[in-house]
Amino acid sequence: MTLPTKLLLLTLFITSTVCLQLPFKLPFFKQKEALTIGQLEPDVTPRIAIIGAGAGGSSAAFWISKAKQRFGIDVEIDVYERASYIGGRSTTVYPYNDTTLAPMELGASIFVEANKNLMRAAKEFDLNLTNFIDEFSDTGVWDGEKFNILLEEGTYTKSWWTTLKVLWRYGYSAPVKTQAIVKDMVAEYLRLYTTESPRWDDVAHLVKTMDWTDFVNSTTLEYLTARGISEKWTKEMVESATRVNYGQNVDGIHALEGACSLAANGAFSVSNGNFHIFESFLKYSGANVYLNTEVKDILRVPASSRWIVHSSTGSKIYKGVVLAAPFHHTNIVLPSDLAELVPPQPYVHLHVTLLTTRSERPNPEYFGSPPKTEIPKVVLTTYEGARAGGVEPEFNSISYHGQIDRPESEDQQPEYRVKIFSKERISDEWLKKMFGNVGWVYRKEWDAYPVLPPTTKFPPVKLDQGFYYVNAFEPFISTMETETIASRNVVDLLLHEEFGSGLCGSQISGPETDQGNGTHNTTSEDFVLGWDC
Repeated sequence: MTLPTKLLLLTLFITSTVCLQLPFKLPFFKQKEALTIGQLEPDVTPRIAIIGAGAGGSSAAFWISKAKQRFGIDVEIDVYERASYIGGRSTTVYPYNDTTLAPMELGASIFVEANKNLMRAAKEFDLNLTNFIDEFSDTGVWDGEKFNILLEEGTYTKSWWTTLKVLWRYGYSAPVKTQAIVKDMVAEYLRLYTTESPRWDDVAHLVKTMDWTDFVNSTTLEYLTARGISEKWTKEMVESATRVNYGQNVDGIHALEGACSLAANGAFSVSNGNFHIFESFLKYSGANVYLNTEVKDILRVPASSRWIVHSSTGSKIYKGVVLAAPFHHTNIVLPSDLAELVPPQPYVHLHVTLLTTRSERPNPEYFGSPPKTEIPKVVLTTYEGARAGGVEPEFNSISYHGQIDRPESEDQQPEYRVKIFSKERISDEWLKKMFGNVGWVYRKEWDAYPVLPPTTKFPPVKLDQGFYYVNAFEPFISTMETETIASRNVVDLLLHEEFGSGLCGSQISGPETDQGNGTHNTTSEDFVLGWDC
């Protein structure tokens, strides 16, 4: 969701649409007549359209505003979002619809210390962070018929790589070699925040530059097996991470995203919802934000490099367009030569079930255990039992997330918050069997993350002059954080092309020159490219 998080720690939890009280004024939604080409005037302030107000779109507006602040680029920003809220796959819901209770994330739940844009945003926007580890306790990996391994309270949150139970089952070599691969991957990834970060209009070129061809051209299972890592470890422990983070198995998902599922050093979320980061991006940017506004088509202005955007609220002409939403999910009509450039991208259709229960743990009878057995509060899954002819788990993950405090509760018995990810809808009968007394239930299904098989081909970042596609990055890495990195790259390319000066002036990579505004010590550990120049 997020680079994602630590094995046995991450749970991407996905969200419902709620009405947001935005801290800034949105434009009036007035129906406008379509502009004619003759209405285009050369001396009006140029505009950039951003389609989508999730992590990619909101951060794109923020990056443009940074360039405006530093170098006086004269441009207006319009952000179109067909939903009623900001945040895309990051949003929250309140148990019992009671806003006095702590909200629960429905998707894009966490980010980690290596996610420097989101960490910096939380700091700059003065947002309170919650340490995600505090929500977890004991964990088990379930194969549909039995637990492969059980980890007691606190073990995996501290050192799951070397806990004795892990070493006993899988040996010393597998976790240590995997840890080394993940460490090297994170170190290379962190280059994207430095002055040496490349610009790219072709994701395949970036893959080659970072020397990650084998990572994205192999399944996680193939990649780790080729490096002498046992299949049992990969198909059980690593797969429990890929299934909870991306709903995919190690013999299907490419190795880079598999490694991302294991990568973490600290996991955090914003108190009261990660969407506050994306609201803050837009508030800072000064963009005009059009919620509940669907873009119908984006067409070329004849004999011009400009674009006309037709939406449900009217039409405008733009110098640049940033598409920050999965193209085939938008239903936007593009010129046929551009539409053909973006291959269909399948997504994992995920069912998310949130609930409250008075059962402190799942029902042991469901797992074939004696009645008084303490089942782990976090149950992750592997497909390995089904590969051997057994039963596929009925869920991807179950996780308890602390108690809720309801003063009006008649008997004052504690209620616990629970999240379930599954491929199919979880019925009321199933919930009763698993948890007994269930209070509040909330269900959400959506296309949560892209299907990520090995690949060497990616959609183009640049569709045409002045027209860029943020989500070309998703088949490579799909997280909240990497959407902000992809949007930074797109904004820099667009500004260079149309305004002759990018996010950090004449260049974004290589030796820096003092631009007189927004400069920063590039050797500092807290340097983050884009925020600093």
